[in-house]
Amino acid sequence: MDGDGTQDARGTHASPVPRPAGPPEVPPVPPRPARAPGMPPLPDGSAFLTWLRTPRPEALPGVWRFGHRPRPEEEPERIPGRQLFSGALIAFLVGWLIWSLLWNGYLGGWWLLPLYAMIPDSWVEPHSFAAVVVVYAYYVLIAGLLMVGVGRLGRWGEIWRRYGPPAWRRTPRAAERPPAPEDDPATWPALRAAGATDAADRLAADARAGLMRDVDHARITRAWQGVHSGRHPLETFTGTVLSHGAAACPHPSGARDLPARQARHDLVTGQVRLGTAADDARNPYAYRGAGLALGPELLGTSLVAVGPAGSGKTGAVVRPLAESLCLHALAGRAAVVVVGAAGVGAGPADAYDVVVRIGNPDSVYDLDLYGGTTDPDEAAAVLAEALVGDLADPHPGNDSRRATTVLAQLLGPFRAVHGRFPSVPELRGLLDGSPGPLAELRRGLTETGQESLLRELDARERQLAHPGDVGGVLADRVALLDRPAFATFFKSEGFDTSGQSRPFTLKALDHPVRVRVDLPARGHADASRVLARLVLAQFTASVTEREDRSLFACLLLDDATGVITPEAVRGIQRLRSANAGAVLTLRTLDDVARPLRGPLLGTVGCRMALAGLTPWDGQDFAEVWGKEWTEARDVTDRQIIAESPAGKAWHAVRRAITGKAPTARAVTVRQVERERWSASELAHAMPAGHAVLSLTDVRGEHAPPLLVDLRG
Repeated sequence: MDGDGTQDARGTHASPVPRPAGPPEVPPVPPRPARAPGMPPLPDGSAFLTWLRTPRPEALPGVWRFGHRPRPEEEPERIPGRQLFSGALIAFLVGWLIWSLLWNGYLGGWWLLPLYAMIPDSWVEPHSFAAVVVVYAYYVLIAGLLMVGVGRLGRWGEIWRRYGPPAWRRTPRAAERPPAPEDDPATWPALRAAGATDAADRLAADARAGLMRDVDHARITRAWQGVHSGRHPLETFTGTVLSHGAAACPHPSGARDLPARQARHDLVTGQVRLGTAADDARNPYAYRGAGLALGPELLGTSLVAVGPAGSGKTGAVVRPLAESLCLHALAGRAAVVVVGAAGVGAGPADAYDVVVRIGNPDSVYDLDLYGGTTDPDEAAAVLAEALVGDLADPHPGNDSRRATTVLAQLLGPFRAVHGRFPSVPELRGLLDGSPGPLAELRRGLTETGQESLLRELDARERQLAHPGDVGGVLADRVALLDRPAFATFFKSEGFDTSGQSRPFTLKALDHPVRVRVDLPARGHADASRVLARLVLAQFTASVTEREDRSLFACLLLDDATGVITPEAVRGIQRLRSANAGAVLTLRTLDDVARPLRGPLLGTVGCRMALAGLTPWDGQDFAEVWGKEWTEARDVTDRQIIAESPAGKAWHAVRRAITGKAPTARAVTVRQVERERWSASELAHAMPAGHAVLSLTDVRGEHAPPLLVDLRG
């Protein structure tokens, strides 16, 4: 112990020689921290780089390409386990029998002739070691050859692979070799090939540092495509990338991601995963177990999903597609409009640039009733489709063409006098034929000398006296929008100059905008259908007139009840050539007029029938999906009649043991043409949470109806 009562660290036997006193030891200085105290650690870019370098091979339409492993088109023959083991046992017994016959000389000594030919006479001596080694080596060789032949005959290798140690351990996927620098997408080889090496280095550094996201990569790739096509100068792109790095070329909102994601997205291929193709015999083998995903190349042919309430139309179809298209909009690739009842689950309001809450006084944005156009004829055509387009079998004089003429006779003179289109109350008064509004409009036209428009107004006043005038029907439909709940909405251009409302028009689809339109939730069902038809008509009219069609435009309409009209079907047909598409959901095809069901299912390229479908709805899907040739097996059991007494006795014993008469089975195989999915199978054989989906992309490639698990 030391003088202060502590024990020497060297033990009780201390050295008698005292240590010389030296300078006190200075503790080492800790390294300088990489960041200030309290700051979170810098993100790691390894996850992003792994995602970016994951292979995405070319695949069949609708297959989730991220990390996909292609399967053969035809299913390999798989022998049942019982048959496999019985065949292996029989092969082993046959091999044992052959070896026993050879060893005991029952088959002669011919198999020893090669041995006698190889061994010299000098080796044939008693107790010769060389002779013993060669003879037994020859025995082992013959036994090995016999075992190899028997093993192949009995498929022992298949048993080893299926039930042996290779099947016990699930080896992880082999690590992919790092790509070559010229093929590594993380190094931006396209920019380097064009001479923008500094920009490529800046982006690669941000990716390694964890400052880049999938939306950033897609957005900058889209901007580079603009440079490559000549729309933007290379110097501007390079300067922006060098200044802002991964945040270059931002979306007008400044957002670089959505507030939350619920689905799996791959912005390299543009896909969103909806589910997994079921391992079902009705699915092609190449699709079984593969992820099912949709992208702009499939949505460009439009989609119709039919299923009862609670089958997953909104949660499993509309919500993932809305998320995907919003991400594409942030990347500058798409413009999206989502229409549905308020609170149906189309995503948070923060995920959109424009949210139009019709009937909500707190709504920042308003919906332009005339779509932002200044042409009275175009405005009349769109408005007529919204008001009376659902009259599939109207009485004479009430079709949409006549309604367009009536509206044009009023909208043209009104705009010439007031410089704007009428509001909803003003339009209702004009359609009702009230003397005051018409007289005021006539007075204004007379003062300005608009003789041609006066003739239009004269024709409208003459038609008011006819009993079949369509103006009364139009006035009744406009009255659905002339309600106190909508008093502050539907302001056209030039109507409200106070700045309290900001009318939104679908003419803005030339830009990557994210729009959500909330229809009145309750109490205004007819008005909601009118507004849904209005948005669909304005969408089809706007996207087909765009000059720059490189931006994909898509309309998601949740619950298209009463929206499908003859003009709407014709408008959807034109979307494919305009790089646009529509996604429509229905509870049942009964919500569509009978003459329009076939044209609707024939117009869209993607059709989805969800679980819970009715048999009559399933019949329409079965007809549009057609038939295919398949192999049918007919099995016939024929009773065996014994003629001899011994045979009769044996049959009696067999019947007493098995309880069945002896029969002989005959199998007939033939090719027959059957429906891919029958109405009964769609209505009763589809499990809950599943759907049958057929796909067609914009290039014309298609996938047959697939059973998809929307929960996987």
